[in-house]
Amino acid sequence: MLTYTVYSEAGGVGKTTISANCAVAHARAGHDVLVIDMDPQDGSLSYLLDVDDERGQSGVDNLVRHLIGRPGGAFDDLVHETEHGVSVVPSHNMLERLTELLLKTADLEEDTHPDPDYEYPMYEQLLRVLQEADVPARYDVLIVDPPATTGPQLYNALYATRNLVVPLELSGKGQQSITGLEDLVEGLEGELGINIGVLAAVPNEVKNTADQRAYREKLEGLGYDVPVVIGDRTSMFEGCWRTQCSAFTFVEEHRSRTRDYEVETLEQFETLAAHLTRQVDLEVPA
Repeated sequence: MLTYTVYSEAGGVGKTTISANCAVAHARAGHDVLVIDMDPQDGSLSYLLDVDDERGQSGVDNLVRHLIGRPGGAFDDLVHETEHGVSVVPSHNMLERLTELLLKTADLEEDTHPDPDYEYPMYEQLLRVLQEADVPARYDVLIVDPPATTGPQLYNALYATRNLVVPLELSGKGQQSITGLEDLVEGLEGELGINIGVLAAVPNEVKNTADQRAYREKLEGLGYDVPVVIGDRTSMFEGCWRTQCSAFTFVEEHRSRTRDYEVETLEQFETLAAHLTRQVDLEVPA
């Protein structure tokens, strides 16, 4: 099974569009894909793929209830199928309270546990939920999209996936992301006590300047795979958010004429997805 979290400290550098379009690319290649949206923001992947109708409903079952051991139903009932057969566990406003709720759960579990030295594994709860639902045996690809901040959403995502895909903007701001990438990974590994692999760095919104080419060379010199560099596709991605769909559906169903550079971008998402599957020797279905 291929598992990864799409995350960048910088935020706003295509994290959600990369998550959604990689998921669709994996599905179009024949894989069973599950995406978990752990970003409590309104404009998250759940909105982009049009499965956020219950975000603000307090009475509905949602992922947070399962993480704190108080589910309102089966895990499968959380899953919504969206375009190209991609399965999504949508975000919910309750994710904004995840830290508070996990701390309360930790207090209760530690107070009532027979071992006085027991420590509640706060960042292992997503992994527990996925294992109990037999997700590794039922899906080929798991993608988690957390918020662009550190906290229990990100830590649970990484503990469950152990891999990162890092979007980067090749600019002055992106330069800081590049130089801080190693520190970021080391810090997350130290926080969680696990090894985390960087499967790919994905520069996007690129305008092909000399500085940006230099940034890419520096990334590759640090040993990170850069399978694709996505150009500035502001119009296409804004159209995706407006019509609430992936770039594949937007280009194929909502564009009145074919734009070669947009078709090339779809091919880049397919190339990126194929690169990621090769990292775990995930077979392409016949």
